[in-house]
Parts: sequence; structure tokens; C-alpha cells
Amino acid sequence: MKRNVLTLIVGALLLVIFFLLLFVFQVRKSEVAVVTRFGAPVRDQTQPGAYFKWPWPIEKVSKFDQRIQSFEDDKLDEMQTKDNYIILTMVYVGWRIQDPKVFFPTFVGGSISEAEKRMKSLVRAAKSTVIGRHPLGDLVNTDAAQLKFDEMEKEIKDIVQQQVVTNSYGISIEFLGLKKLQLPESVTKDVFDRMKSEREVLASKSQAEGDRDAQNLRSEANRKASDLLAEAEARAKEIRTKGEVEATKSLAVFQQNPALANFLFRLEAVEAALKERSTLLFDQHVPPFDLFGGTLVVTNVLPR
Repeated sequence: MKRNVLTLIVGALLLVIFFLLLFVFQVRKSEVAVVTRFGAPVRDQTQPGAYFKWPWPIEKVSKFDQRIQSFEDDKLDEMQTKDNYIILTMVYVGWRIQDPKVFFPTFVGGSISEAEKRMKSLVRAAKSTVIGRHPLGDLVNTDAAQLKFDEMEKEIKDIVQQQVVTNSYGISIEFLGLKKLQLPESVTKDVFDRMKSEREVLASKSQAEGDRDAQNLRSEANRKASDLLAEAEARAKEIRTKGEVEATKSLAVFQQNPALANFLFRLEAVEAALKERSTLLFDQHVPPFDLFGGTLVVTNVLPR
């Protein structure tokens, strides 16, 4: 009896498992699924969980990776810039399946390789269009501020995204960037010559600006020197005028008392003679030393 019960339980479990395998499928968090009925897509499942389906051959479930996938050019492509230079470029692209119900019938069986093959063709055309709009200086330049990598990458990405929407690929372009940029050997010399010419122009411009600034500084210095000299001359003239006024006043006093004037002049002469450490031998009868009366020799020693 126990053996029969156990057999029934095992049989029931196997039946449940068989039912689940036939009628239920699971979608993981990183997946999206498309359910086809007799080969035609009828619905998609983009959220994780367990879902019901009819058993094969009525319905079939195809699952795809929902995470971002990437690819890059197989080789460097020759492109011509706006100013007729040839450059070699390679880009990388990140994309994801946005609408699995549209993606599945567009690419036979939801083939990832077929999708990337078509996108490579779109990327190559978009890249050629964008590079043809820009001169070489936007990609190769001695001035980093003149480079336009970000703008060109965005332009290429926008064109590719518009194309995948127009063609109903069910794909979203998440990012796109220029991976490699090279110049053919025939172009390298021309580019270097042009860069050298640009540097020479910048050097000449810097030298001209330096000469101009130096001339401005010299002019400003000369102007200030002229102003200071004019101010000094004006001040000297003012001082001379005041001195002449004072001299005129003193002359009037001296004319009233010639003896006093003579005495003061002799004192000034003695003061001038005694400014340095000195020993004087003089004749007491010779002015201004007659002020010392009967003294014949005077020694003056200034303090240290």
C-alpha cells in the first residue's frame, strides 16, 4: 500500500514537471523573450518572471540578452574630410534590444550577428557623412580647444539612431565613439607642414604682441618720466622764485647795514671751511679769519 502511494506521488510530481516544461517558461532579469505562434511573433516579455505558453509546435519562446552589447569596425575605413584630406577611422558602438517583438522578425530568428552586420553598414555611412562635414582641424589640431571629437561622435550616433528607428530594427544605440584615428603616409607630411605653419603663425603673432606691449610700456615710462621731470622743474622754479624773494628781502636789510652783511658773509665762509676735520693756518689780517682777533693758529677737531 505504501509503495502504491509513493508511486502515485512520484508520478504526480513528474506530471507537474512535465506540465511546467510544456506550458511555462521563465524570463530572467537580464533577458527579454519573444513568443511566436506557428513562427509569427504574438507577444514579448520584457519583465522577469514565469509565463504561460502553449507547447511546441504551437508556440515557441526565443530569448535575447537585454544588456548592452557592443561591436566595433572590422578595419580602419578611409574617409575624406571637408578640406579634402584622407583619414583612417574606426568606431565602437554600444546597443541594446529595445523592442524584441520588432527585432525578432527583422533579423531572421533574432540573429545578433545579422543585426550587427546591418548596423556596421549604417555606422560606416553615417561616419562618412559627418567627417565630410568637418575639416581636418576638428580632428587633428595643436589647439585642444579646436578639437570637436564629442560633437562629431554625437552627430554620428544621432544619424545611426535615426536610421534604426526608420528601418524598424527594434534597437536603441546607447553610445558611439571614435576608437582610432590615423593618417595615411601620403597625408602625414602635409599635416605636419600645416601644423608647423600654424605654429609659426602663432609664434609671429605672439612676438608681434610682445613688441607692441613693450612699445606701450616704453611709451608709458617715457610719459611718466616726462611728467616727473616737468613736475621737478616746476618745483625747482618755485623754490628758486622763493629763494629770490628771500634774497631780495635780505639784500634790503644788508643795504641798510653793510657792516652786518659783511660780518655774516665772513661767518658763513668760516663755517664752510670748518665742515670737515681740519687744521687751519691763516693770517689774522686776511678776511674772514680776522674775526679771530689776535689768534694766529686755530685747530678744529670735530667729534667722531
